[in-house]
Amino acid sequence: MDFPKIGEKAPGFTLPASTESELSLEDFAGKNIVLYFYPKDGTSGCTLEALNFKEYHEEYKKLDAVIIGISKDSVKSHKKFIEKNTLPFVLLSDEDTKVNQLYQVWKAKKMYGKEYMGTERSTFIIDKSGILRDEFRKVKVKGHAEAVLESLKKI
Repeated sequence: MDFPKIGEKAPGFTLPASTESELSLEDFAGKNIVLYFYPKDGTSGCTLEALNFKEYHEEYKKLDAVIIGISKDSVKSHKKFIEKNTLPFVLLSDEDTKVNQLYQVWKAKKMYGKEYMGTERSTFIIDKSGILRDEFRKVKVKGHAEAVLESLKKI
């Protein structure tokens, strides 16, 4: 399946949330959505990324946007990560990687010469109508939250 292009409807899904309920992309209809995929709770890069989104959270709210993080970590892991870093947004658990695959962020990676499958750090901006407006793939954490904010201001 080809992933939708900018200007097309973003694929829907339902996943377990850090709120101990299930949430669907459709639950956020009428809001701009910053959907970010990250590899693992508690790692240095993922913690920095989450803290950067937290730092700009009020700016995102002013643009009527919600931040949603997705990783393959469990809901229990997400709750600890949120509590430790006082994150003001929801995290979704994609333990079977179906949504990672749907958004084509589940990729072959290499570290120390060893190949493995993992999440490619990526962010998608979805508008209030559910249309994909921008995407950031192979994200470098430094400056990313600001770049997403600037892109969001253009929709």
